[in-house]
Amino acid sequence: MRAVPTWVDKVHDRDKVDQCIWDLCFKPDGSQLIVAAGNRVLVYDTNDGTLIQPLKGHKDTVYCVCYAKDGKRFASGAADKSVIIWTSKLEGILKYTHNDAIQCLAYNPVTHQLASCAVSDFGLWSPEQKNVSKHKVNSRITCCSWTNDGQYLALGLYNGLVSIRNKGGEEKVKIERPNAATSPVWSLQWNPSRDESYDVLAVADWGQRLCFYQLSGKQIGKDRNLGYDPNYVRWFSRGEYVVVGGSNKQCCLHTKEGVKLGVIGDQSTWTWSAAVKPDSNYVAVGCQDGTIAYYQLIFSTVHGLYKDRYAYRDNMTDVIIQHLITDQKVRIKCRDLVKKIAIYRHRLAVQLPDKIVIYELYSDDAADMHYKVKEKINKKFECNLLVVCSQNIILCQDKRLQCYSFQGIKEREWLMESLIRYIKVIGGPSGREGLLVGLKNGQIMKIFVDNAFPIMLLKQSTSVRCLDVSASRTKLAVVDEHNTCLVYDINTKDLLFQEPNANSVAWNTHYEDMLCFSGNGLLNIKASNFPVHVQKLQGFVVGFSGSKIFCLHIYSMSSVDVPQSASMYQYLEKKLFKDAYKVACLGVTDGDWEVLAHEALEGLDFDTAKKAFIRIKDLRYLELIHSIEERKKRGENDNMIFLGDVYSYQGKFNEAAKLYKKAGGEQKAMNMYTDLRMFDQAKEYIGSGDPLDKKMLITKQADWAKSSNEPKAAAEMYISAGEYCKAIDIVGEHGWADMMIDLARKLDKADREALSRAAMHLTKMEQYPFAAEVYSKMGDIKALINLHVEAKHWEDAFTLADKHPEYKEEVYVPYAQWLAENDKFDDAQEAFHKAGLQGEAVKVLEQLTHNAVIESRFNDAGYYFWKLSMQCLDIAREDSEKREEMFAKFQDFQRKADMYYAYHSIQRYTDEPFTSHLPEALFNISRYLLHMIQSGIPHGISKVGTLYALAKQSKNLGAYKLARYAYEKLQTLRIPSRFQEAVDLGSVMIRSKAFQDSEELLPMCYRCSTTNPLLNNGGNCCVNCRQPFVHSFVSFEVLPLVEFVLDSSLTDEEAVQILDLSIPRQKKEDRGWKEGRIGHAQTLSLGQAQDDEPEEEDPFSAKLMTFDQEETEFRPVVVTKSVLQTLSRSEVYILKWPKPLRYQFFRSLLPDVTITQCPKCNKLFHTDDFELQYLQKGHCPFCRSTLDD
Repeated sequence: MRAVPTWVDKVHDRDKVDQCIWDLCFKPDGSQLIVAAGNRVLVYDTNDGTLIQPLKGHKDTVYCVCYAKDGKRFASGAADKSVIIWTSKLEGILKYTHNDAIQCLAYNPVTHQLASCAVSDFGLWSPEQKNVSKHKVNSRITCCSWTNDGQYLALGLYNGLVSIRNKGGEEKVKIERPNAATSPVWSLQWNPSRDESYDVLAVADWGQRLCFYQLSGKQIGKDRNLGYDPNYVRWFSRGEYVVVGGSNKQCCLHTKEGVKLGVIGDQSTWTWSAAVKPDSNYVAVGCQDGTIAYYQLIFSTVHGLYKDRYAYRDNMTDVIIQHLITDQKVRIKCRDLVKKIAIYRHRLAVQLPDKIVIYELYSDDAADMHYKVKEKINKKFECNLLVVCSQNIILCQDKRLQCYSFQGIKEREWLMESLIRYIKVIGGPSGREGLLVGLKNGQIMKIFVDNAFPIMLLKQSTSVRCLDVSASRTKLAVVDEHNTCLVYDINTKDLLFQEPNANSVAWNTHYEDMLCFSGNGLLNIKASNFPVHVQKLQGFVVGFSGSKIFCLHIYSMSSVDVPQSASMYQYLEKKLFKDAYKVACLGVTDGDWEVLAHEALEGLDFDTAKKAFIRIKDLRYLELIHSIEERKKRGENDNMIFLGDVYSYQGKFNEAAKLYKKAGGEQKAMNMYTDLRMFDQAKEYIGSGDPLDKKMLITKQADWAKSSNEPKAAAEMYISAGEYCKAIDIVGEHGWADMMIDLARKLDKADREALSRAAMHLTKMEQYPFAAEVYSKMGDIKALINLHVEAKHWEDAFTLADKHPEYKEEVYVPYAQWLAENDKFDDAQEAFHKAGLQGEAVKVLEQLTHNAVIESRFNDAGYYFWKLSMQCLDIAREDSEKREEMFAKFQDFQRKADMYYAYHSIQRYTDEPFTSHLPEALFNISRYLLHMIQSGIPHGISKVGTLYALAKQSKNLGAYKLARYAYEKLQTLRIPSRFQEAVDLGSVMIRSKAFQDSEELLPMCYRCSTTNPLLNNGGNCCVNCRQPFVHSFVSFEVLPLVEFVLDSSLTDEEAVQILDLSIPRQKKEDRGWKEGRIGHAQTLSLGQAQDDEPEEEDPFSAKLMTFDQEETEFRPVVVTKSVLQTLSRSEVYILKWPKPLRYQFFRSLLPDVTITQCPKCNKLFHTDDFELQYLQKGHCPFCRSTLDD
């Protein structure tokens, strides 16, 4: 580090009395220096030290000045107890006072709030405030400073303590320091760098110490003893250095850890103040005698290089080792001034003021960057140059070279005739390394560490500036004082060549015959004896490795990638392919590798060409070289043919054909032109009209026409060559329907492959009639059916399926899938059924049923469950093994169909505001459902909804007992919130009603004439005879029907026949009403006189009472043939279930009540109900079948 004085000025008053410079500060842009001198504020131009303007405003000595970070204003404070705010235009705009002399000032770097400190208090002022808020302090304030973020203000006190305050002036941290009473804090400042992880406060006290603290008050490192009383401490802008000075009459530079690096300037009196110019290396110093000195600091480069490792000094005390190839960096903190650096292989030597430290790598890995201390030589050395070897260090001082061991023992010394200008280690065995030494008198010496006698390699007339030796130690490159690069042969001492404009030189470590030198902003690369290749480059060349040049520009080392293309082309011009390959290996572009490969191939240097093509991964040419090598092994040695192959691969077809013809290979030329689709040229080389050759040419020409986007011509050529399949494919790809139809009609029906392809393409073109024509021509029925299916021509497909039943599944399965895709699920289900795919049919129905339940379409769910039950019957009829299982499913599905059908009305009633059902119907439906759910509740049916409907209708119709039961049941269930209030109210109100049901509502059993309760725990049957009730499936009233079963001797068909032949019984003539008396009772009879004979007893009526009341099992009425013959056909309803189920027989006990039976679903209805529903919906309300069905 060197300090160069830029300008110096001395300040006097009018009486020529020296004025002490108490404080200095720079304008943030560095253009002006503000100086506190006497009772004036002086403003200097920093460029040349001219005084711009003295500012007068204070009446006593000015102690402090400070500039705001935004550069808009600055402040001065003086012994007259006043603070003046000045603008950047040097105009005073504000003045305020304290009770004592102003000691120091500091602007907040963020808010630009001004802290002004007097002896016993400090004030905080900002432009937005009218008043200055002041805070008392119990000791004299000597200095102050804000943190980077402007949050905290540090105050240095005369009692040796540091007080850290927030922006409001409240004390947050007090730093208690040892020996504080005898060590007044005289200066402090926060590190302005924002790169630090925490705020760092530098404190200088008159206990002659320099200390560093964190914001928390914790000390960083140890105290640095200065040996003098410091008056100021100032940081550089980036926080890398600290400037300290005072009673030592010097201004000293220290590291950010406090290590002293050097003296900026010696003065004749105490230095009272200093300031560092923002973002630069200029320092201004103010002295007791009025001297203002402005210095520029020049930091010299201390560095060392060995191959791809570069070590250099950073922040004066650190060493950074940079790997120039990987760009890895590692920092070694030496914590002292680094004076010299040397690096060699795995060794690193660092000279500090009082010692030399030797480092070594942890491992021999070329990429390892971890160093450890090997030795320390605790001696103070003076030297110009430092070199390190494996076991020694070499110190150079003027003409003298001294060799020391790592233990500090001097082993050897060499004294040269002239000043040593350059020294470089050129390698060698450990402990016996060789050094190149260049002298001012032009001598170039070679020294071995273990040899006391230097060897003179050569002597030139000019002084040496730079040296380097080639990789094989046979050539020496020298740069002299006239900037000339001279290259010598070491063995013969001959000058091989010389080049001007060089300031440094380096041989390529990977290639013997190549060097580079730099100068005048240019880089020169020279290979062998070829002309120099020049390109722009700033800096000095210090190394050349492969295609990387290591360049030092000012302070930074960088590696520059230099393609070796120019040198490679120089070798190629001379046909030196192997040398060109060696140069290319150093680093050229892929394009250069390609040129090298082709040049070597044309030069028939197949070995070099092969290596180059491998490098660019060109498999095509590698296959060519491999085939040539194989042919050579087989004895072919015609280089003309080989060169012809090379030319043909390179696209030089005419040259290749000429070479083939010269070598007698016309067939090879013809094949080449044919492959290239150059048919006219190929014909020139064709034989004596061979028809096979001609056909081959036509086919290949057609192939070419196809690939060259002339498909019509290609198709016609294929047809003329008899290649029908290829022609059909081309015509089909382009959708030429007319051409395809004509071609298909011309084809013989034996050519099935071509016909099937034609039909396939016609189908793709949606030319279905013509495709059908082709399939008919082929006689392929299956393909024809598939065609109709694909075209969705279902009628044609059904017609063919009827003629050919074996393809039935081919039609109905796609038809069913098509219906399903078009949301026609019912039709799809029937189609699956027709195709014999019962499983698929059932699966569709189950999915439909599930969806209907999920979506609360319960009438649809009932309908689908009914269809499912009928499917189960079909499966049971066809598959005897599954009969039992299917019967069980049939019963279950029938039950669910009935329940969902009934629940649809309940759900509509509970969820919608209006209902079309009468209260009696809802009452009957809910009772029916409640009986049915005793054996299980299907998914989706709500017991709450059923009970709710029953409770409401029971109450409306007078069935209060049943209503109370329903409400009690509801209270035990989880009720939706929308019903809760109605249920709670109903539960209370029903208690006011009689605990009985209206007799009109009680159902009567038509078999045993028993009046039944409204709710039977035994299910939907009579409590007395267990006869199941039969309901009308609209109003759900009990129908006057009694089921009977046939005697085992009768079949269903016989019974139907007997009933059809039965003679209806004649009704007796109605004789009108007649009064009478029996005993004490009056009677009224209709149609029969009391004295008439009684009617003949009905045998069926006698059978009705054939049950035992104590039995728990239901015993049906069994009818024999004789009884059957007495029944009238009009009174009997027969439910004709499909096989294998038996028919069901019911007799109406009230023939006047008309009942309608649906023949499809076998449900029974009151005729009025059924007709109304049919008129409304157009079909049976349960199974949705029409009369036409």
